[in-house]
Formats: sequence, structure tokens, C-alpha cells
Amino acid sequence: MSQDFFDQMQKETAVILNEVQRKAVLQTEGPLLLLASPGSGKTTTIIMRIGYLIQQKKVPPARIKAVTFSRASANDMKERFKQFFPELPPVDFSTIHSLAFETVREQLYKERVDYQIIEGNTENGLHKKLILRKLFESVVSETMTDDQLEELMTYISFIKNKMIAQDEWSSVKCTVPKAVKILQRYEKFKQTGHHKLLLDFDDMLTMANDIFENEKELLKKYQSRYDYILTDESQDTSLVQHKIVEKLTREHRNLCVVADDDQSIYSWRGAEPSYLLDFKKAYPSAEVLFMEQNYRSSKEIVETANNFIKQNKKRYAKNMFTKNLSSKPIVFKKFSDYKLQAKYLVKEIRDEESLSDIAVLYRNNATSIALMNEFDRAGIPFFMKDSDNRFFSHWVVGDILNFMRMTFTDKRPDILEKIHTKLNGYITKKQMMALKQIKNNESVFDNLINHVPLKDYQVERLKDNKDTFRQMKEMPPLHAIHVIRDRLGYEKALENMCERLGFRKEYLLGILNTLEEIAQELKTMEEFAARLKHLEAKLKTSKFKKDENAVTFSTFHSAKGLEFEKVYMIDLVDGVIPSTEDKKGDIEEAVRLFYVGMTRAKRHLELISYQQRDGAKTMESQFVSDVWNIMNPSKEIAIQGRELREKTKAVEANPNAISDMSELQQGMSVKHRVFGAGSIKSLSEETIRIQFLKQEKSLSIKMCLERGLLEPV
Repeated sequence: MSQDFFDQMQKETAVILNEVQRKAVLQTEGPLLLLASPGSGKTTTIIMRIGYLIQQKKVPPARIKAVTFSRASANDMKERFKQFFPELPPVDFSTIHSLAFETVREQLYKERVDYQIIEGNTENGLHKKLILRKLFESVVSETMTDDQLEELMTYISFIKNKMIAQDEWSSVKCTVPKAVKILQRYEKFKQTGHHKLLLDFDDMLTMANDIFENEKELLKKYQSRYDYILTDESQDTSLVQHKIVEKLTREHRNLCVVADDDQSIYSWRGAEPSYLLDFKKAYPSAEVLFMEQNYRSSKEIVETANNFIKQNKKRYAKNMFTKNLSSKPIVFKKFSDYKLQAKYLVKEIRDEESLSDIAVLYRNNATSIALMNEFDRAGIPFFMKDSDNRFFSHWVVGDILNFMRMTFTDKRPDILEKIHTKLNGYITKKQMMALKQIKNNESVFDNLINHVPLKDYQVERLKDNKDTFRQMKEMPPLHAIHVIRDRLGYEKALENMCERLGFRKEYLLGILNTLEEIAQELKTMEEFAARLKHLEAKLKTSKFKKDENAVTFSTFHSAKGLEFEKVYMIDLVDGVIPSTEDKKGDIEEAVRLFYVGMTRAKRHLELISYQQRDGAKTMESQFVSDVWNIMNPSKEIAIQGRELREKTKAVEANPNAISDMSELQQGMSVKHRVFGAGSIKSLSEETIRIQFLKQEKSLSIKMCLERGLLEPV
């Protein structure tokens, strides 16, 4: 009977399932963990499994529940199911939040409790973001930045999804001032600050879990509703979500968990990948199947990515493979400066016909602004997968525009008020209040000097400020930004704010550097302001170009689940991936993130790094070095090692030799005892790549240090 099903589906859809996929379709009873490598036909297998349950096992569609990670994936599965089985009734594909909300709504109706959701489309101005902003202002006595709001919301969501008790909230890292106190007030406000009970999306999960824990009748009702439950992308599922699913399947235990522990990249949002590794502990009778055949990518990409991910220890021992043909080796590009990578991409992509087959992937959303600027100038259409408008509304951008406005008129105290604490005139709040009382339409600097009590050092400083703003009036915007950062003291003020308030200095300076990139080639500050407005509009419209012939810009995180003929991974430098936080915390998640980026590519993959950014030297990501060493295996290093042992065994110890890895830096000039003078190209934990006069060598760092083979030049 099962063979008839597969034969019929092959005839109707031309889809042929491999042996493991067939097992996953047929293994319908009891718990099943289906570990699906990238490009292994996961969605097709899931749809076939559901179709088999309905057609062959005669399970009513209403008795099957498929839980997906996002609304988009739920809709995608609905469409795929309809294409494969057009004659069958629809199946319930939904997110875990949707299921939780249904439970909460039923219980609150029973208890006659009025409630209001404060995320998404809200009413009465009661929105989670507005509530948190007001609470921050009342607790901290400052205006909340967009970045602080984003971090605070992530912090709250993490605590809810991890089910962390209130007495442990302070153990969760958050740089937002008084985050614990704000969260306590937020929880109290939702309960008592309004005539309705206020709920955010995370509350639905925690409440649904509590309801299933305490309301046995309601739990029994939901348990009896479904005979088969399937969860997709389960490596991204949080602890509270796992608890809900576990309760629902407790009686029949017909649970199919589809996941890939190697693609778990959302621990910062509360994802619980350890659940997968401990699956057999929770379900001792569970079947575990490995879908390891990749149908997406070329032989080179699959084999390299497979070896790359094996450096992680906390994972199932999978071996991804493909029967696809070879294409071409992974391409490595390194530029002397950060700005050159976007120009290179424009040059490479501008003449491509099928732009929708191309993706540019990066770690941080801030990178997308510089990309967008270059591609827009070149007239290349782009689709922004996760457009983030925070750049253009960021207070640093607002500050720079206000500095520029002061060059056109210095008679407006309202403009000065917005930047006076970031200007090296050292104007106090009291002095600013006195200035605002003066209504004579004269220069704010003259009014401060002539009518407001000042310290002696302030007078000369304010005279200099007035003169500097006057000189800036005809400057091109790039020059003006340099003056704002240096002579007017803005960059120094930012550094002080970072120390005082815990802002990330690199992030704020990165915004300034991006503004400088946008300002290049522009002649006036009016053109600069217009360019920012134009790019902001482009960003807003780019999210509607998904189905057009446009290049996709995406973070590594948002690219999961997508695939492209050509993928360019950029900004591959130390400090970005892996970041400083990655190195302090779970480096394995950073490895998984890089792996996700690599496995988006079908035929063409480029890894792009640079040696300098904004005047500071950078080091190539250790992950790029890892990939290079995989493609240029250690056999060469072993041969070199034997050669070196023969050539160096009789040589006396070198007192100038480098003996500690901390003394080695990318770009450093060194002398090798055998190969002579060279320059360090890259470093990883195990290997060092050095460009010598006639050749480039990958050497064992351990051997070089132990045998004293390198000395500084």
C-alpha cells in the first residue's frame, strides 16, 4: 500500500523520495526526531507525511496539527500542501503563538476576564513599545533610544521563553539601565494599570503553559483534539514552547519533531537546542532519522560546509552529502579597505540578468545601508529581507543633521537645545534654559556670551563654535562631518556617553562612518539631507520587491530557509563573526550561523573580508581561515612539517623567535627559518597563512611556536 502511495505521488508530482525520506513518511506512530540537513527536502517530506496520514491511514485532516516557526512558513506549507494534494481538505498549519492564543482566549472567556493584546495592531495607544518607553523614562529619567528599546524587548522575551524566575532576572545580561526594575513595573502595569488585562505575544506562551499545567479539563480537551502533532524548525523553539507541545502529546505521543541542531541560531531569543540533543531522554522510544542528502548545493559547497560544521562538539554526528555535480571552488576575496567590498559587489552583479538568484549576506543590519547606497547609485534593484528603519531614525543621524542645520542659521535655540550636550561649548541645562527665554532673534552664541552667566573657558569656546559653524556653511557634507566629529567635539561626546550609559562605541561610530560613505561625492549639505530621505524611502519600498528581479540583502539569521544560485558573504572579519560576545559565550552558535550562510548557496559562494575599516586594521575571520584549510587540507601542512623537521632539527634555538600566539597579528611581517621573509595573511587556532616571496604557505602554528621558526621583522 505504501509503495502505491509513493508511485502515485511520483506520477502526479514527479517527486521521488529517497530511502530516509520514505522512512520519515511511514514512521507515523510514536515520537520521531527527523534531523534534516540544509537542502535535504524537509518541507517536501513533511507534506508527503501528512498526505500519507490522510490518504493511506485515513486520518481526518482536522486530527493533524502542524506547528511552524513563523506565519510565513505556515502559509508556505499550506500552499505546498494544496499543490501536492489539491483534492484533500486543508490541514491546520499554524504558529505556536496562534495555538497558545486560542488556549488563552478560551480560558479568559471562561473566567470572564477582559483582555487586550499590546503587540501588532493595537488600540487606544496601548502598545508594548510605548509602555516600555514611558516606564524607562519614569525609572531612568532619560529618553529611551531605539537600540535600548530593542535590547530591552529581547531581554524580556528571553526571560519569558526561558521561563526564568523573577529572583533570577538580574542574572540575565542586559545593558539597559535598571532593566530588572523596568520589567517588574511592566509586569505590574499589565496586571493592574488598565481596566483590561494586557498581554504581549510572550505572555500568550507562558499563560498557555500555565493553563495546561493547572486546568486539566482544558488540557484534556486540546489533547483529544489532535492525534498527530508535527513541529517544524524545532531547533528554534524555546523552552516554554517545548513544554506546551510536550503536554499536548503526552497521551498519544505521536509527535514528529523536524529540526537541525546545526542550524540553531536563535539562543539569544530563548531557543533551546539542547532539547534536541536530549530528545531520547524525554522520549526513550523515539526513532531518530538523519536526512543528510543535500539536493541544493554543489559538491564543493556541501563537502566544505559539512567539514566546517564538524568543529562543533555539541551536535548530532551527521554527515551531509550530495550527489550533485561539481561546480567550482568557493571563492575568497580580501580587500584592503571595507568600502571596496560594496564597490566590488556592484561591479560583479550589475550585468547579471537573473538578480533574484543572487544574495548578499551579512551579520549586522547596519551593513545594509552602505550596500543600499552603492547599489542604488548603480541602479541595481534590491530586496531587503529584513528592512530595519532604525538607522535613519537613529539619534546620531538626527544629531548630524542638526549640526548641519546650525550652519544655515545659528539663531534657533530649539536646534541648539538638541545638540548642546554633544558640543564642546559645555553648555549646561541651566544655561540652555536661560537662552530659551531670550527672544531677540540674534545668534544663540552671541546671546549666550552677552546675556547668560558663563565660565571664562566657555566664552572662548563658544566664539570658536560660532566661527566653526560659519566656516562650515559652504563645506561639502563629508568635510562637514569630519569637522563635527573633531573640532566641534561630537565624537568625544559620544565616547563619554558610551562610558556613562553603556552604549556600544563601535556601533555609534559605525553610524558616523556610514554617513560619511553616503556623503561621498555629494557637494552640499542640502544634497546630503535629500540623499538620506531618498535612501530611507528606498528602504521602505525595498521590502515589496520580493517577487521582482532584485538582489536579496539579508542578515545570516534571516536567510535561513532561503536558497540562491550565488551567495556573497561579506564583512567576514574578526569582531563581526565571530564577535567579541561570541568568543566570550557560545562560539558554536557563531559557527552554526556561518554554516547557515554557506549552505544558502547552490553553485557560487564567495567569502569576502577586508584588511582595514575606518582607519583601523582588521583581521580576517577565523571561520574564513577554517574554510580555506578545509579546501587546502592539512596534508600540505603535514608534508611541510616533515620538511621542516628535517631542515631544522640541527639548528640551534633562536633567541628572537616568537613563542606566544598573542605576538602574531594579521599583516605582520615575519621571517621564517626555512622559507624566509613573508607577511601574515590570516590566523586561526591551528594554522597560519603566510605570503612569502614566491608562494603562500599554510603552516601549523603549534609547530612554528614550539620550534621557534618565526621571528618578527
